[in-house]
Amino acid sequence: MPRETLRSLAARSALAGRAAIVTGGAGAFGSATLRVLRYLGADAIGIDRVPTSGVVTCDVTDDEQVRAAVAAAIKRLGRLDTLIHYAGVGPAVDVGQPADAEVREALEVNLLGTWRVTTAALPALLDARGRVIVTASLLAGVTMPFSAAYTVSKRAVTAYADVLRMEYGTHLGVTTVYPGYVDTAIHNRSRAAGVPLDGLAPAESVRDTVLTVVRAAAPRDVASTRSGTAAFRLARHAPGLLDHAVAARLRRLVRTHAFEGAELAAGLCERHGAANA
Repeated sequence: MPRETLRSLAARSALAGRAAIVTGGAGAFGSATLRVLRYLGADAIGIDRVPTSGVVTCDVTDDEQVRAAVAAAIKRLGRLDTLIHYAGVGPAVDVGQPADAEVREALEVNLLGTWRVTTAALPALLDARGRVIVTASLLAGVTMPFSAAYTVSKRAVTAYADVLRMEYGTHLGVTTVYPGYVDTAIHNRSRAAGVPLDGLAPAESVRDTVLTVVRAAAPRDVASTRSGTAAFRLARHAPGLLDHAVAARLRRLVRTHAFEGAELAAGLCERHGAANA
């Protein structure tokens, strides 16, 4: 739970009695957000393919399940003021290889899942003049190796949020949040492949993202921390400079054998003039 401050008191008065749906509600971000929202007096329900208390079971890649789950959640809530998107996957891939099932999964969950759930919830959100909060990632602008499927899906979801804001912004608030590297289960697949992002992206906590999302009442684009904000601004205004900084950090990781034994990274290490055995 967040410590009581003037800021949290203000958030409580704004959220008391509000109704929210949180996708990825069984995950690290989603479950923590549900707890904070309820602590602040909101009525909140999660959506996730993993069944758990306070969460409606739903696979966001299935149109029929999404329509049924969103309808059930809104019926229980009685209205819908806020839709928060966390549902996502993070496969590790080689961008030089053909797009495979993992690439398609990232697009289906991260981009089209956001689109499906928003579409199903839109009538209720418009009735309430509500808000959609899309969780993108700093990787939407800060390019990292082996993250092509995730990065492409997250950059696409920011474009989706921008267009949603353009078309429906007169009656709907749309906020995009850009967390940095947070050590959650989404990184298990890159770790298993031997190519974790540790040391490449700015490290943040679950709390940083959750409190940023909960407080995101009006901003168009927000990062979770000061270092994340700096990286986000560099990605927007000086992408070449940021690319050089990331490339330098990547070279250091290769030289220190950070990807040792990772089959996926063998080509990258070779291109950087280092063995990977």
